[in-house]
Amino acid sequence: MTALTASRPPVAPSRRRSHVVADAVTMLRRNLLHMIRYPGLSLFTIIGPVVALLLVVFVFGGTLGAGLPGVDPEGGREAYIAYVLPGILAITIAGTAGGIAITISMDMTEGITARFRTMAISRASVLAGHVLGNTIQGIIAVALVLAVGLLIGFRPTAGPLEWLAAAGVVALIAFAISWIGLAMGIQAKSVETASNLPLILTFLPLLGSGFVPTDSMPAGLQEFARYQPFTPFIETIRGLLLGTPLGWNPALAIGWAVLFVLVGYIWSTAIYERKSVR
Repeated sequence: MTALTASRPPVAPSRRRSHVVADAVTMLRRNLLHMIRYPGLSLFTIIGPVVALLLVVFVFGGTLGAGLPGVDPEGGREAYIAYVLPGILAITIAGTAGGIAITISMDMTEGITARFRTMAISRASVLAGHVLGNTIQGIIAVALVLAVGLLIGFRPTAGPLEWLAAAGVVALIAFAISWIGLAMGIQAKSVETASNLPLILTFLPLLGSGFVPTDSMPAGLQEFARYQPFTPFIETIRGLLLGTPLGWNPALAIGWAVLFVLVGYIWSTAIYERKSVR
């Protein structure tokens, strides 16, 4: 028996990879079903940005839009819809971090993750399933918020290639934010506190170019707003949909997204492995 065991060939890397991929698909299916059965978090992710959009456009839009460079005061509200919607889309994506933080924290505290550890399931696939499910949820939320924007007067100038590029950027940002939100949720000590840390991500678009140009901010805040991650995210989406100058923003957006993925992956797997041995 020992000789037979010793002569057994190791599992090929390709088979290990296919095993992880199959497990990740299973975990993704589980998270999508969870999203359908418990739609409260998904609805909150959509309703919050929609309310914010309607509020800033119909209450503050006329005044804020008239203050934008080169805008006729008579068309302030229409101009502000075009300006603010990319920022609202960024807030929509950022808001999904709270949802994934809560769901992974529930799995960690309710013993579901512990049950997965006793099964022949790749640990990486458990995390990947959460991330992929949350990414899909973020894309759907962005599409619905964008649809509301179109109904109230948002008129993009993008062609097919720009729309495709914008969709790719949204998917990349949603993927990156999902990894950060996942790590924050695993780090949390309870479900009740899981959504606290992701609130930082929701506030960052407010401190960027999402609602007003960074040039209008005080000097210290202006520098922070220009170089924080969400400003290139917003400016890239704005440039693709509305034809504003892109500059280095796409490269910066991709760079920040890759950094988010790396930090979130290393952070989440390290905490997950540490909690797995308890």
